[in-house]
Parts: sequence; structure tokens; C-alpha cells
Amino acid sequence: MTQDFLARIAAVVGPHGLLTDASEMAPYLEEERGLYHGAARAVVRPGSTDEVAAVVGLCAEQGVGIVPQGGNTGLCGGAAPDTSGTEIILSLSRLNKIRALDPLNFTMTVEAGVILQTVQETADNAGCLFPLSFGAEGSAQIGGTIATNAGGSGVLRYGNARELVMGLEVVLPDGQIWNGLRILRKDNTGYDLKQLFIGAEGTLGIVTAAVLKLFPKPKDIQTAFCALADLDAAISLLSRARAATGDHVTAFELIPRIGLDMSATHVHGVTDPLAERHDWYVLMELSSPNADGSLQDSLETLLGRAMEDGEVVDAVLAASTEQRRALWRIREGIPEAQKSEGGSIKHDVSVPTSSVPDFIRRASLAVEAAIPGIRVVPFGHVGDGNIHFNLSQPAGADKQAYLGEWARMNRIVHDIVVGMQGSISAEHGIGQLKKGELAHYKAPLELDLMKRVKAAFDPRGLMNPGKIL
Repeated sequence: MTQDFLARIAAVVGPHGLLTDASEMAPYLEEERGLYHGAARAVVRPGSTDEVAAVVGLCAEQGVGIVPQGGNTGLCGGAAPDTSGTEIILSLSRLNKIRALDPLNFTMTVEAGVILQTVQETADNAGCLFPLSFGAEGSAQIGGTIATNAGGSGVLRYGNARELVMGLEVVLPDGQIWNGLRILRKDNTGYDLKQLFIGAEGTLGIVTAAVLKLFPKPKDIQTAFCALADLDAAISLLSRARAATGDHVTAFELIPRIGLDMSATHVHGVTDPLAERHDWYVLMELSSPNADGSLQDSLETLLGRAMEDGEVVDAVLAASTEQRRALWRIREGIPEAQKSEGGSIKHDVSVPTSSVPDFIRRASLAVEAAIPGIRVVPFGHVGDGNIHFNLSQPAGADKQAYLGEWARMNRIVHDIVVGMQGSISAEHGIGQLKKGELAHYKAPLELDLMKRVKAAFDPRGLMNPGKIL
């Protein structure tokens, strides 16, 4: 990667689009959890799709690896370069325009660098809803969100990113631009090419723009924090809620007592909303575009019947936006609070929703037998079968020694997950972190098919080298 090559890059992106100073590059070289610290020859920040294509074309010509990067909020090292210093990071942050908004067609066309929260707010101002929501939405970019097929709290009702994308614009590994920005809800003309790039983590091409699916804006949101009689009650309550409300359940989040305690201890403003302590809780949210008050009646009725039948032992309903935010802060504070409890070995897994309680019990017993004193913190999107099965270190343990057990805990937990027909990565992707696990658990034929797709699109392996495969 010569100075002449970098000069050619600078001629494409301008003097502010190329970073080579170590201090300016530093924020791009480390991923969210601090597990991966890479090196790169340069950070390139194109300002348009044409500039992305020109940069990719130059890299293809010279055989230079490209690491696409959005908001750098991923949790599996998928946007981090390797340590060789021979790759470039291609940041999409300057592609930040909203190209079109069509509230009649319920679509929005945005560039890859638009912040997820900006997409949400723009839709809201137009009387619509873009439902994808997760903790990093204030800094995550929509391109990376699509490239990792991100999930979040609304998947139960609206689906992952995959279900919310109608069309894509992608720069291919040879620098060609594929314009697949369709705004059609029906297009049955062969292979659905956009689906190849969603969840591919930039290994097949670089998403530069997308057509997103919008929905009617909710006018009635009802939130309840429920104490459960036991873990199994979470699944029966979910089924009851979906049936009783006409499937208006937007979010259904499992919270263990240890998670509430951690949030209350370490996160400012978090308190226990109920008078007595319980082992398991559910944060349930319903939403509707109707403002007739029927949703509150439905929620109160279903909770009353759930209490009569012994599923719910106590509950509180949010009476204001502030109370709703306070209840959500309990759930959202769990990952933050775990940082203050020492080392945490994290698993983002999914099993069939009806199997969630059995998985939590089996996996908890297994890891507790392997490491006495380990603190199991299972929480998350139980409504769609996704559990963040996080394992906090025993009190007083050495953090680094404990984190050295990550591979052993992976094998214990993932063996149980796969044995229950589940997935070792529900919403965080593969990146570098789970590459070995994917190779271990994926069927040989599936791996072979994935490698064939990769070879067809990127035969020289220049797009996000070393990720997924």
C-alpha cells in the first residue's frame, strides 16, 4: 500500500476523507467490547456511493483488503480490522442523507451512514414508525444494522432488520454498483438478491443505501412490569397476551432478579417498581395505532386473569411516558450494570420460544457445575426465543482468569442450544468472535454453500477479510 495508492484514494474522497494519523484513526480500531484491537493503513471516509465504488475499485486493483464500518457498535468484532495493518477501514459515516420519504407508501430511502435514531425520528415526524430499536440506536448506523441483520426489542411484532428492508444499493467487490432500491411490496422476478447482503457483515459487498419499511405510528402504548409465579409462566403469559390483544404485543422482555439487582445497584435512577422481591419478571409492551383506550382495558383484563390463574403474582402499569421509560431503564441497564460486576462471558442465543424456560434451567445447572459461584444472568427478548445468557464472574474472582474460560463456557452453552434446535447467534452476528463456533456447529453442506457464495461474489477475499468464514 504505497503513498501513490493513498494519494489516489485521497483524490477520490478529498483531504478530509482520508485519515492516516494514528490519533485520528484510533476510535475506528477498537470494537465495542474491547475484545479486538486492530491496525489499519488508513481510514477512508467516502462521501457518496460513487466515491465508495471508486475506492473499492482501487482496492480491487491493488489487492487491498477492506473492512466496512458503520457506527462500530457491533459486539462480535465484525467491523474491526486485523492486526497486520495492511487493510483499510471504509467508514460509511459521511453517507448520511435521507434520500426519500413516502408516508403513503410507508417507505423511506436512506443512505448507510444515517444513525438509526435519526431514521426513527424522521419516521415519527412523518406520522410513521420505523420499529427497529436497540440499546446502541443513538450511534449505530443503518448500513451496519442491515449488514448484521440486527434485532432488538420489537422483533416479536415487526421482525429483524431482514424483514424491514425492501431494497438495497450495494457496492460489489469489483467496484460495480448494484441498484436494488426497490419500493415494491411484490416483486417475484427470481432470486431475492438483497437477502444475500443482509446479515453478510460486509463480506459480499458494501451496503450504501436502503429502502426501509415503515408502519403506522402507534397512538396507544401500554407498558407493564410483571412479577411471575415461575419461569414457565413467562411463556404462558406471552401466549395469553398475544391472543387477548389481537397480537398487539410489541415487546416481551425477560428479566431475572439478579439483573434487576445489578441495574438498581449500578445504574442511576433504577429502582425496584414492586414492593416484594421475586425471581422472574417480564417487561411487556403493547402498541396500537388506535387511540380509543381499548389497549389499556385489554392489558388490565389479561393481567387480572393471569393473576387469577397464578401466572402473575404482582404487576405495575406505566401511567405516564416517564414511568414507561423508568421501567425500560431496568431492562436496558442490565448490560451496563454487568460491567461493574467484573468479567462477563456473553452468549446471544435463541431456541424455540416454548423451550426458553427449559434451556435456561439446563444451561444454568451446567455452567454452575462447571464454575462454582458463577452468576447466571439470562435476560432479553424471550418473546422471539432470544436469550442473552450472560455469565458474570464469581464474586472476588480474577477477571482475566475468568474470561479465559470463555471457550469452555461456549461449548457447554452452545451444545445445549444446538441440541434444542437453537442458534448460537440470535441477533449479534458472527464476526470474529463466533467464527470458530460457526465452523464447529454449522452443517458441512451449509458451510460449503456459504463458501461458494463468498467465492462467487468475492473470489479474492478482499471484503471484510477473516469475518464469518
